[in-house]
Amino acid sequence: MTRLDSDSAVAAETPAACDGPRALLLESREVPLGGVRAMEVHRALPQRDLPLVGAWCFLDRFGPQDTLMRVEPHPHIGLQTVTWPFIGEVRHRDSVGSDVTVRRGVLNIMTSGAGISHSEYSVGDAPIPLDALQLWIALPETRRHGPPEFERHDDLPVVGIPGGAEATLVVGEFAGHRSPATVHTPIVGAEIRIPAGSRVTIPLREDWEYALVGVTGTVRVLTGEDLEDAETAEPLASLDRRHLLYLGIRRASITVESDDEATVFLLGGEPFEDDIVMWWNFVGRSHEEIAEAREAWEAGAARFGTVVDHGPERIPAPPLPAVRLTRRRRRV
Repeated sequence: MTRLDSDSAVAAETPAACDGPRALLLESREVPLGGVRAMEVHRALPQRDLPLVGAWCFLDRFGPQDTLMRVEPHPHIGLQTVTWPFIGEVRHRDSVGSDVTVRRGVLNIMTSGAGISHSEYSVGDAPIPLDALQLWIALPETRRHGPPEFERHDDLPVVGIPGGAEATLVVGEFAGHRSPATVHTPIVGAEIRIPAGSRVTIPLREDWEYALVGVTGTVRVLTGEDLEDAETAEPLASLDRRHLLYLGIRRASITVESDDEATVFLLGGEPFEDDIVMWWNFVGRSHEEIAEAREAWEAGAARFGTVVDHGPERIPAPPLPAVRLTRRRRRV
């Protein structure tokens, strides 16, 4: 998905290191996309004080709603896009020749490298029920200048969690299992379904940082790190679809419970290697790099290719802000 809003530059300051557990409940903000799409979109990442969780740098929830989605060709650099639908079907076309329909349970992951362009349409010519997550993964220095790629996976690992929950492992590693999707940093993205009336402990890696995002229902996140401790645990937070709970680092596990059936999405990974500059659909390391990519897109440069089965239609880049773009720094 393209960002039709564009953040102003972020002031440079000394970044805060994540050096232990956190319990920071952050509210998703509504993003006014409007126009012919008029889609309801809520953004959980980036936050002003939290630009990244591991390599995860962007998370939008579009839906649930009835809408006609028409995202015309637009560019990306320096990132991977992860599309994870809950309801509805989306047609993805890109400049490496992909033309696929993404539906529930199917992962669409696109690696921009130095440059790619793509479009996203809901299936059909009328509004349909649509609900999905769109996430971005910042690419490390070793991969961000490479060629573009696209993968689609419809056979993802489903991992049982003691207490009756189960996780669909979308990308990365979780509880000794690995997704078939190609990623370039140590990372996890997993949908976790929690049965009504259950209390379960989600295993984590102590050297990774994590966040939980509410999808459906409400869960209570407890301080106890196993089922026995949870009997006397105090709740860290109550998490619903409007919130992201940043958990920090150095947790071996987290215990959650729900009175009704609930779903959360687990984000995590090794703290990212660098601060990033993120503007519009680009992830880079400097103002000059972003400005160069914008100019190339506006000039129709071969760097971004041509989206299959599209004509001249495309989304123009917004103007750069009047101030210099700087790297996003963690403040928590």
